Amino acid sequence: MTEHRHTGRVIMAGRAEGAALVSSQPLSFWGGLNAQTGEIIDRRHERSGDIVTGRVFVFPQGRGSSTGSAILLESIRAGTAPAAIINRRTDEILALGAIVADELYSRSVPIIVLDDDAFASIREDDHVVVHSDGTVVVRS
Repeated sequence: MTEHRHTGRVIMAGRAEGAALVSSQPLSFWGGLNAQTGEIIDRRHERSGDIVTGRVFVFPQGRGSSTGSAILLESIRAGTAPAAIINRRTDEILALGAIVADELYSRSVPIIVLDDDAFASIREDDHVVVHSDGTVVVRS
């Protein structure tokens, strides 16, 4: 087993861990994620049909609609959200959903932004641990 450590920019602090669900494509949570089931429902997305629940969802960035924050918020409330989100670019829309969930439900999803090389080093099903200080530990 190999272990790599990366330091990212904390968008929403928190600790989480899980198996990586990796995508090379952006995703709009509005129309792209079923908040009741955790399924990626955008049929044009490469991960269509996959479940994000409890996984560390690694994807470049969100795409579009400000309603995506409400979808993330609802998935956190419903218990179907990813354990954590790792992006290459800051997505203010997803950050808002995580922040509001923390305020309303005292539950949130950590969101970390990694540089391109660190982001690209995470592979499907790697075990990923996200720490509140932005440290991301990847075991493959």
